[in-house]
Amino acid sequence: MHNFRPRSKSALLALLLVCTLIFTCSCATTPPPSRELPPLLTQDELLRPYQKVASIEVKRERYGSPSDLTPVDYDWAYQALRQEAARIGADAVITPEVRVELRSHLWFPISEMKAKGIAIKFR
Repeated sequence: MHNFRPRSKSALLALLLVCTLIFTCSCATTPPPSRELPPLLTQDELLRPYQKVASIEVKRERYGSPSDLTPVDYDWAYQALRQEAARIGADAVITPEVRVELRSHLWFPISEMKAKGIAIKFR
């Protein structure tokens, strides 16, 4: 029987690197296909019967006054509602509402964003 003995430490290091790379790459998985997020709908857009699944609320705090909010902040709120609805298996979110409250924190104002909606499933 022949024993495998590398001639140098660099050969052993290269072999170890190749083995590590093979094991690391073989364990990689691909993410599941992305499902489109449920839409935000108004009462006027509801054309089919539905069932209420849950009332959902998301919130986040940020430094600055409510007048400093940008459209990106409101986009976050609507996107977070849609993601939460998708997480619980809803088909849509109705009556979305975003509110901003000013809270003081020693020297800096803090704005708390709250978004609410009703997650529904169509019948």
